[in-house]
Amino acid sequence: GLILTVSKVMNETAVPAPRCSDHGSCPVAATLAVIGGKWKPMILYLVSQGENRFGRLLRNVEGISRKVLAEQLRQLEQDGILRRTDHGELPFKVEYALTAKGDTLRPLLDELYRWGHEHQLGLHAQAER
Repeated sequence: GLILTVSKVMNETAVPAPRCSDHGSCPVAATLAVIGGKWKPMILYLVSQGENRFGRLLRNVEGISRKVLAEQLRQLEQDGILRRTDHGELPFKVEYALTAKGDTLRPLLDELYRWGHEHQLGLHAQAER
């Protein structure tokens, strides 16, 4: 009857559900392979807001070690998200900035901030239960 016909039409025209098994076939997984993890989103957000010196990042990313920060910055640079500029000065002065590719992440970083800001109190209340 009618239900069988509708079901058949829907199955023939339905777009298959996306699969997110690896970053080769899933855009979300591919994005997270570059910017995911415990530290990279916070580092990228701070750099996008003008915190571009190693020492300032170290102070503002609570709990990160010098070694891990250096590794994360290096990975983001290798992935073309950050640009490192060594001014060759003493005292040592290195600055980080988003590349053009990294700048395309700005709306996503801003939205992550906005979502966290809006839901922060609720998240803390749930964690305390």
